[in-house]
Amino acid sequence: MHACSHPYAHAPAGRQRHAPSHCLERHCHDTAFATVLLSGSYLEAGDEGRYTVQAGDVLVHRAFESHLDCFSARGADVLIIPMPATARFPVYGRVSDPDALLRIAERSPAEAWPAFAEAFVADTSGHDDWPDLLARNLREQPDISLAQWAEDMGLRVESVSRGFRKAYGSSPKAYRAQVRARAAWEAIRGSSLALGRLATELGFSDQAHMSRAVSGLTGHMPRAWRMAAVA
Repeated sequence: MHACSHPYAHAPAGRQRHAPSHCLERHCHDTAFATVLLSGSYLEAGDEGRYTVQAGDVLVHRAFESHLDCFSARGADVLIIPMPATARFPVYGRVSDPDALLRIAERSPAEAWPAFAEAFVADTSGHDDWPDLLARNLREQPDISLAQWAEDMGLRVESVSRGFRKAYGSSPKAYRAQVRARAAWEAIRGSSLALGRLATELGFSDQAHMSRAVSGLTGHMPRAWRMAAVA
């Protein structure tokens, strides 16, 4: 069972405060948004990797992504900026003046996204331990054998499953199902390929398998998303 299911977690626009040493278990949002860290720090482990963020850092969350958050002893103040569905931004980066963005968002919420988009500078760094390598491999090569991967790394399968769950709040199998379902959802909306062929190319056993995955992720069947995309 993956973390992205009904009801979805809410990320209200504007300034939000997270308590010191608080952890949010793996959860999912059905909307896209950017999180700008105003003060404090926290660790996030999600569908696109693990990141420790400090003041001025930014994490971009696409619709139907899942993640967990663990806040430092200082807690964290964040600014949530809703992101247009068509926007395409790297997952991690920073802005030079987060307080200026906050002032813009408080004065005119409609101006917050354009101001953010202009100020955002991408960064490719992030955690790079073996759980992060496995997460990246599961995203890029969803058909890899976990047993073979563990053997190649000199680890026991049980240790891999336990360590990955500790880092990401999900089993490797559930993580793979989550990212594959989301890749299918994006492809359905952005590709004209027949659904059956799309299912094959994305590594599903058949179209019905893909349909169940997308419906479980988003609450709607692939044909509904395809029709909405071309409407």
